[in-house]
Amino acid sequence: MTGLRSIPRAPGWLPVIGHTRPMAQAPYAFITSLHTTGDLVRVDLGPMPVYFVTSAELAHEVMVTKARSFHKGRFFDRLRQLVGDGLATSDGDLHRAHRRLMQPMFHKQRIAGYAEDMSNRALELAESWTEGETVEVDAVMGEFVVNTIAAALFATDIGAPAAEVVRRNVPVIIQNLLLRTVSPPVLDRVPIPPNRRFDRAAKELLKVIDGVVTAARAAGEGDLAEAPDLLSTLLAARDADTGQALTDEEVRDELGTILFAGTEATASTLAWALYEVATHPEVEERLLAEIDAVVGTGPVTFEDIGRLEYLRKVVDETVRLHSVTLLMRRAIEPVEIGGVTVPAGTEIAFSLYGLHRDPRVFPHADTFDPDRELPREAFLPFGSGNRKCIGDAFSWTEIIIAMATVLARWRLRPSADHTPKEAIAAVPHPDRMPMTVTRRSVREPVPA
Repeated sequence: MTGLRSIPRAPGWLPVIGHTRPMAQAPYAFITSLHTTGDLVRVDLGPMPVYFVTSAELAHEVMVTKARSFHKGRFFDRLRQLVGDGLATSDGDLHRAHRRLMQPMFHKQRIAGYAEDMSNRALELAESWTEGETVEVDAVMGEFVVNTIAAALFATDIGAPAAEVVRRNVPVIIQNLLLRTVSPPVLDRVPIPPNRRFDRAAKELLKVIDGVVTAARAAGEGDLAEAPDLLSTLLAARDADTGQALTDEEVRDELGTILFAGTEATASTLAWALYEVATHPEVEERLLAEIDAVVGTGPVTFEDIGRLEYLRKVVDETVRLHSVTLLMRRAIEPVEIGGVTVPAGTEIAFSLYGLHRDPRVFPHADTFDPDRELPREAFLPFGSGNRKCIGDAFSWTEIIIAMATVLARWRLRPSADHTPKEAIAAVPHPDRMPMTVTRRSVREPVPA
């Protein structure tokens, strides 16, 4: 076993600023190149060394087999400013208790209940378009996802203003969060426009969440237990062992966590999936044939989802190509990773974006190929281990329903005036995605 000094440093380092230049100029190219230096690579974010895991095997060590040796790292320290000790940022007993409390809210039968609303909202969206219209797909999908999750989170009478605040502010926060993660905390207080936008968005978002928690609590415990929305369920939930309820502050933290985890990544995946289908004619024809056979002209049901097998492959491949930019862990004790002993306090990073484009695992990694094999140990769309996203089934259901609903009715074609680029953020969402919609005729579904 060896120590940190044995870990190679990524090319492009400069005194004082470290790897700031390549990270700023071409972040995704830099991240995907790290595996050529080694399976464990030192990257200096200014004066702070971070050790990037670039192989699926080592990522599995950090996330699963040696997960108890790590807590959330710097990225989640910055997120904690917004969501406190929510599920995404908490550790140890608190994380286990809250996850146990929230798990039933995302069971299959609950997801099936949300599916009808998802389908209705997707149908309303698709029917709002007109022949030949140019749609800003990234913005439209962002609004659809926010409205859908807000409907699941909040009772209808208090949800509308909250949904609007979420729609307006969550993208601002997500887009600036990664920048804050790789910058010294002292820069947070510099009154530059990105900081002002971030602070204003965070303040407004937390205020509205506090308001809806207070309003829901005022409805009374009896009503809360019967209500279908997640907020009421959270307020009424009791720990099976202790009988203890969540405080209003803890409820607010979990709501914030769900909003951040359940909006930007889902909206980005939807937009990129529609773009990938539109730019790969052979994929489009095969997918449309499946959707016509399963769904036809009717609304997409929860039962349809399992029959849309090729659509699932299309979404999987989209997620592989456009994955989460950066996740971090911090060692809480000396631990061996890949033959190297890292001391407590060491910041470990891994990029699902980089891992999913590793040509050692995924041949022709930059090619969109829904038929490719996705090794279970290397394809980690929602993380792995005890930190796997609790709402993954909710997101998959929403994406599949929206895709099938839209593509049953429309062909989308990218604008000739703009090629979408991956914006640097916590999730590589498209900078802009204007697409023209053309109505298609649909066959009736084949009986199951």
